[in-house]
Amino acid sequence: MKSTDEQENNKEIIQEKWLERQREAKTIRRIVFIITTTLFLFVGGAVLGGILYVSSALKPADPESREYKDIEIPIGSSVTAIANILEDGDIIKDATIFKYYIKFKNESGFQAGQYELSPSMTFDQIIQSLKTGKVVREVDFKVTIPEGLWLEDIAGRIAKQTGQTKEEVFTTLNDPAFIEQMMNEFPFILTEDILNESIKYPLEGYLFPATYSYYEDEHTVEAIVRKMLSKTSDVLMEYQGLLEERQLTVHQALTLASLIEEEATESVDRHLISSVFYNRMEIGMPLQTDPTVLYAKGEHQERTMYEDLEIDSPYNTYTNAGLPPGPIANPGVSSIEAALNPEETNYLYFLATPEGQVLFSETLEEHNVKKAEHISSET
Repeated sequence: MKSTDEQENNKEIIQEKWLERQREAKTIRRIVFIITTTLFLFVGGAVLGGILYVSSALKPADPESREYKDIEIPIGSSVTAIANILEDGDIIKDATIFKYYIKFKNESGFQAGQYELSPSMTFDQIIQSLKTGKVVREVDFKVTIPEGLWLEDIAGRIAKQTGQTKEEVFTTLNDPAFIEQMMNEFPFILTEDILNESIKYPLEGYLFPATYSYYEDEHTVEAIVRKMLSKTSDVLMEYQGLLEERQLTVHQALTLASLIEEEATESVDRHLISSVFYNRMEIGMPLQTDPTVLYAKGEHQERTMYEDLEIDSPYNTYTNAGLPPGPIANPGVSSIEAALNPEETNYLYFLATPEGQVLFSETLEEHNVKKAEHISSET
């Protein structure tokens, strides 16, 4: 038999082990409770976060916005494509939520077209607009800016919609404070290059040729010009890679494109004219293009006289080699593309005939023969 002391000893050991198991069980319960609580909070938080996100995405992207953006829905666009276009245009917050909302509402019949949509619109308003093919607001007026216009001519077209004179609009377009404001809003296209002291008008060539739609709250010069500069920025963004490849600044590209715009006819290959300018610049030969002389003179003329070629101006490409200080008109897409993609030729001369043809030559002798054949000696 075990002694009394041994029995007491065994009892203490058993009791100690029991207490230890109790402590372990309590610790395990605490750990399980903590893990369970954490998982519950995490899952609950995720669910709550998801609910809040979806709820937010269902609301207008910017309820306070008064801005309307041009949104184009191409023909054949799927619901997914439309949703992505709207998200990219900041009209909605989340394309996926918009897509599922359309499916939930069983909406269809969306029409391709050009829309004026606002971030303040609800999903239902956007869907209704896309189904009817109607813009949200009625156009108040339109301004059409053709290719090849001078800034002062554009000022006249803007003036008709602002209640101001052409001179007042032109003054605003050249106001240093206004120029600075536009430079801050469009830093990609409006750089320090436009402030060169040799430049006649900083915004010359930067108001993209197109037809613009405006609304009742857009009768100011600022609103009208902002939309034109936005278009220029959007167009040139597409050519950013080519600009870098050609090592041209936006200002240089628009300047060259404006020369091509002023020299080209409807039928001529502008890429060939571009090649002539590139070939001349490569060998340091003056560009000798008449439109720069007329721009320097500040007068529209059907023909350039010999005495005009001597005008003292940095824009005169007969007396100055290289590009003029800035654009001499507003070029269109075809001229911009030509400026960035010249043909590979050896042409150094081109001649515009009265019939609308443009004849190209590699030598002066060849050029003079064509000139004698097609151009009257009376100048």
